[in-house]
Amino acid sequence: MHEQIPLLVSSDSSEHTLNNASQLAEKWGFTITESLVSGLGLVLSGSRLELRQLDEPKMGAVFVDFASDALTFRRLHGGGRKEAIAKAVGVKGQDLPRVLDATAGLGRDAFVLASLGCRVDMIERSPVVAALLDDALQRSQLQAELSDWLPQRMQLFHGVSNELLSNWMGVQPDVVYLDPMFPHRKKSAAVKKEMKIFQQLLGPDQDADKLLEPALSLAKKRVVVKRPDSAPWLADREPNMAISSKKHRFDVYLTNL
Repeated sequence: MHEQIPLLVSSDSSEHTLNNASQLAEKWGFTITESLVSGLGLVLSGSRLELRQLDEPKMGAVFVDFASDALTFRRLHGGGRKEAIAKAVGVKGQDLPRVLDATAGLGRDAFVLASLGCRVDMIERSPVVAALLDDALQRSQLQAELSDWLPQRMQLFHGVSNELLSNWMGVQPDVVYLDPMFPHRKKSAAVKKEMKIFQQLLGPDQDADKLLEPALSLAKKRVVVKRPDSAPWLADREPNMAISSKKHRFDVYLTNL
């Protein structure tokens, strides 16, 4: 993982912002700085935390907002239980599996599963990404359309996934969900801003294959691995079945055969 990202706070910020910044720095180990003009930086903007490429303002900020228009549309009109991810984890009838998302990222897949009624525990190893997720979870408690269900269904754990999977102290999940970063081909120059910044922030995912075995040992029912449709199987292990969407494939490994 690449070096720690500083938290930018202007000296003329409000007392509320300064207090928030101080709490963030203490919780996640960030270093507060007042001036930085290039590279990646965390910024408290209004009521949310953002990650920015400071010398490329046109790239825009990366942040997590579970009440965004895109996620709200997907929650209300995205296909619900007919979505490939819902079928892959085994949402069916009254069966709402408890899911451990061991590669949470920006939490979109976890949010979709939570919106269907699943309890989702999330693991994120990057303190920067975990802080963005935690910021969104805190804000969700104040958002009317989310506050009565999301905080009870989504929980964040910060740590290294293969270590936490091997020594899981929480409720045993029915499903372990894995979506490790996969290298983009150079010709896909138009990858999303989040992915460009993530690749710069996190570097290549060197230990993704190490996640499968502890995931299989922990999950009561299945492990689901999200892959680009052309990607090889994780750890070169053939799944029991695969469910495809437009751009991805969900490899399903059953653990209770």
